[in-house]
Amino acid sequence: MRDLGPLSTDFDRADAWPYFLWDEPVTVAELRGWLRHPDHATRALWTARVMREARYPDVWRFIDIQQVLALWPLIDRHLGRSRPFWTFLIEGWRSDGLLPASA
Repeated sequence: MRDLGPLSTDFDRADAWPYFLWDEPVTVAELRGWLRHPDHATRALWTARVMREARYPDVWRFIDIQQVLALWPLIDRHLGRSRPFWTFLIEGWRSDGLLPASA
């Protein structure tokens, strides 16, 4: 494992190690690269990692709701115990008319 220094909440530093990826030696810049990866399954896995491990406000520093909706069938399986939380939010936003109804 490479030494990236201490875990960080400074997401403006490309070389910082995000606190929520404590088990994965990935910098902010590398994470942003994974979140733009051309392979949908890879992008979904990394999106789910952010959604599963980061504090709610920090999730939106890395991903947007359109990305979540586009990849939801692939993300859902990687959310673990946080799946009910995210399902509740997305379904609630849909029922409130804040998001389009699911296709």
